[in-house]
Amino acid sequence: MTAETTPPLLTEDDLRHITRWAVDCAARALPVFEAVAPADLRPRQAIAEAGVFAGGGPRTAQLRKAAWGAQAAASEVADPAAKAAARAAIAAAGAPYTHPIETPHQINHVLGPAPYAIQALAFGASDEAGAIEAELLGAIARASPEIRRIVEKMPGRKPSKGAFHALLFELDQRLRR
Repeated sequence: MTAETTPPLLTEDDLRHITRWAVDCAARALPVFEAVAPADLRPRQAIAEAGVFAGGGPRTAQLRKAAWGAQAAASEVADPAAKAAARAAIAAAGAPYTHPIETPHQINHVLGPAPYAIQALAFGASDEAGAIEAELLGAIARASPEIRRIVEKMPGRKPSKGAFHALLFELDQRLRR
């Protein structure tokens, strides 16, 4: 490789690894959404379409449509845990479209499904802080070496306000260890 050509920050293979992990995270939270809105299949469809890409399929209009459907489902449900679960599905369906741009914002797209799933699974637990920590450790344990490699080559997050952003920051920091 010459000085004029550099490898892309994220390859299609990287996007498949990201999406595979995103699907795993979102699928764990899906029962939380379905307990509140059992007839609404849009988050399930978004996760399934993302799974097709993760398994080697193309990025399709159907995948984008499914992501928008999960977005609508999230906006229509009032329960905070169910809303977070639907957002994990949106993020999973959006993972194949993560831009190969070297900015701290892009790490949000790589990691985003996990904090949403963590929030969905831990919300309302008798020991919410303990549940968040347990889910965080689980998400890290399920992150493949490829996910860690991808995270390490991207700029890290800076601390910011809000529970979701605190989870993003903590996840980013721990995956770099």
